[in-house]
Amino acid sequence: MYIALGLAAIVALYLIVIYNGLVRARQMAEEAWSGIDVQLKRRADLIPNLIETVKAYAAHEKGTLEEVVKLRNQAQAVPQGDVAGRAQAEGLLSQALGKLFALAEAYPDLKANQNFAELQTSLETIESEIQMARRYYNGSARDLNIKVESFPANLVAGPFGFSKRDYFEIENEADRAVPSVKF
Repeated sequence: MYIALGLAAIVALYLIVIYNGLVRARQMAEEAWSGIDVQLKRRADLIPNLIETVKAYAAHEKGTLEEVVKLRNQAQAVPQGDVAGRAQAEGLLSQALGKLFALAEAYPDLKANQNFAELQTSLETIESEIQMARRYYNGSARDLNIKVESFPANLVAGPFGFSKRDYFEIENEADRAVPSVKF
């Protein structure tokens, strides 16, 4: 009888350890996603200032400016849990920003503008931080996915509602191109 109780206690402790590991992995993935979300919000907040600066110099480039604003709004409208949808929307926004910076080549006064240079530097910094946050999130998602799929943790994960996370990836090769912001 004591052996059965001892084994039951060991199994219960083992299940608790597995459950706590899954909770820890899920929280790490949620915290990592929050980091990406913060950086994407910083970039989205920078875009209106960038648009206004470019608009003053390149008023007849209205289509490019409108496209950036439209894609920014679409990226912000993606539901919170839709990692793949957010990645796609942000990839399209990155392409549009690349086009916007390419416009600056045709406007030497814009390239020389201090405000534009500061916005460009800020965007470069944010893009770098987005990449770091993306790598951290994908690592956290990988760790959670491994735990959710591995035996015996998968026996605990399913009944307690733990599920795999999508990676924050850019699927379209054209979207992988980093916007050129060198002047």
